[in-house]
Amino acid sequence: MAKTEPKKKITNAYGAEQISVLEGLDPVRKRPGMYIGSTGPDGLFHLLRETADNCFDEAMAGHADEIVIKLLPGDRVSVTDNGRGIPVDIHKQYKISALELVLTKLHAGGKFGGDESGYKISGGLHGVGISVVNALSENLEVIIERDGGMFRQEYKRGKPQGPVKKIGTSRKHGTTIIFQPDKEIFTETTTFDYQRVLDHYRQQCYLTKGIKLVAIDEREQDQHDAYAFYFEGGVSSYVRHLNHKKQPKHENIFFVEKQVDKAEIAIALQYTEDYIETLYAFTNNIINPEGGTHVQGFRAALTRVLNSYARNKGYLKEKDDNLTGEDVREGMTAVISIRYPEPQFEGQTKAKLGTPEVRGATESVMGDALAMYLEEHPKDAEAILAKCVLAQRARAAARAARDTVLRKGAFEGLTLPGKLADCSNRDPQMCELYIVEGDSAGGSAKMGRNRDIQAILPLRGKILNVERARLDRMLSSEQIKNLVIALGTNIGEMFDMAKLRYHKVVIMTDADVDGAHIRTLLLTLFYRYFPQLITHGHIYIAQPPLFRVAKGKNVKYAFSEVERDVLVEEFAKLKEEKEKLKKGSKTEEEQQEETVEEGGEGEESVQKTVSGVSIQRYKGLGEMNPEQLWETTMDPAVRMMKIVTVEDAEKANEILDILMGSEVAPRKKFIQTNAKHVKNLDV
Repeated sequence: MAKTEPKKKITNAYGAEQISVLEGLDPVRKRPGMYIGSTGPDGLFHLLRETADNCFDEAMAGHADEIVIKLLPGDRVSVTDNGRGIPVDIHKQYKISALELVLTKLHAGGKFGGDESGYKISGGLHGVGISVVNALSENLEVIIERDGGMFRQEYKRGKPQGPVKKIGTSRKHGTTIIFQPDKEIFTETTTFDYQRVLDHYRQQCYLTKGIKLVAIDEREQDQHDAYAFYFEGGVSSYVRHLNHKKQPKHENIFFVEKQVDKAEIAIALQYTEDYIETLYAFTNNIINPEGGTHVQGFRAALTRVLNSYARNKGYLKEKDDNLTGEDVREGMTAVISIRYPEPQFEGQTKAKLGTPEVRGATESVMGDALAMYLEEHPKDAEAILAKCVLAQRARAAARAARDTVLRKGAFEGLTLPGKLADCSNRDPQMCELYIVEGDSAGGSAKMGRNRDIQAILPLRGKILNVERARLDRMLSSEQIKNLVIALGTNIGEMFDMAKLRYHKVVIMTDADVDGAHIRTLLLTLFYRYFPQLITHGHIYIAQPPLFRVAKGKNVKYAFSEVERDVLVEEFAKLKEEKEKLKKGSKTEEEQQEETVEEGGEGEESVQKTVSGVSIQRYKGLGEMNPEQLWETTMDPAVRMMKIVTVEDAEKANEILDILMGSEVAPRKKFIQTNAKHVKNLDV
């Protein structure tokens, strides 16, 4: 009879003793990405935002009117406000100073206690606050001035280095926090981008009128850069700033500021000669890129009031259709700023406001104020309505053009563009569309691709600059029409994200000036008419290699001159070692011998031999055969692609307007200012 083996003792027991709890700020250091999004430049900047937003909360509560941000040597940052100062007395429950409690406990602060907290409205409530800044800083020092005294406390990686100490007397009041981001956490960089600081806090000062912010870069001993921002006009000053390089249609900026129940509402708008709507919406100084109930109320009032005025004044006849929302928003620049206690957002990123009460309040304030503005400024009203009626006629022409080519959509009877080599897979999440410059590169891409998931759409030359064209003219362009049909989403008011046929749309152009121009034109098209494709991460830029480096049958590709030089040195050393084994070492003169042979697979290619290593410089995608294009640029296993994102919509909008707009002077100035930063200019 066979013996039965004894049961093995289980050693991986799972009981209460296996449950660990991260105390204090330990969870922040263990999982920093959960609290600040990333440990790259965005997460680094988040530390400054958390610190400075507390200062703006003091300002919005009416307790501060000046903020100073200093970038100091050693990647340290100092943020000072003249608010009330964080309390330093002992907390009854926790038996430590209120200052230490705020700096060492998550979700501790003055913004959680309702109306009695001292903050009815808060923009700095990101769920973590200054305690996370403390946890992720190598050193943090806080100085408090209040109640006639000056108090100080130091921390290292979130741990207090002693109690709060009184270090003197002071008649002032306020808080200064000096922190140094921890290099153990921020391994990529701990250096703050001064320009990003200026851009962000200029915007915040527009939204908090009457507050002065000073930003100083003291990192260079010999030179300190300083800027001061103060905007008495609030959001109307912001609209004027946004339109400073545009041609306005009317002189007086519409502006209203009013409180309805718990909502404080500020709105400003002005129309320009542009065709694109520019709208920024904020709740408690937090930008809402996807809008929300405040934007819904604003748009409803705008359309209703302009239609009513147009009917009463005869701009629209009885037979005419009403102006649509698209008509009244063409060329409009608007800023909406709402302050509301405990707003509801859709999603953690606060991208969209969901508070229902705000819609009615915004629509009421906007409707009453706009009706009065139109009556009081008849010349401005005439210019606005003329713009809207012209947009209505252009929209009708665009609809006719769109109905001709896009009415049914690609899957409802309309054939796909003849130049499109579609993929066989029908799952959009698996499919990729390569937009390729030129028929030659398109031919190589078609032969080298994975036909199951990769579609190829060649472009012939440069597409229309949509920054200077309305939708009807755009759709008369065969290139753009083919692209819209291929995407499947339609365009304009009929855009439907759910019908996108490819979840990766890849721009693949040559590595020269023309290729860069085509790429810019395509990005302008996507940013202006398909922004959702960018925000949802569907637009990519292919990264083809610049060089092919070969030694015999050993071939490698380089994506920069530095990589090329490394490969040449690597191959040259390999050759030298082999020759030493065979014949002995060559003379130094022989090793440095270099022959250059012009010519190659394409007219633009340059091929040369250095120390027996063949180097080919690719000027165009068409110079690669299908196998080379696949193995370097299209094979998902090895390729490199850049995803297109918009970190700062306002900055992106301004740059596109400069580079692609009709005004020459701003573009000339931009080129002159940035020419010194251009390397290896291809002319």
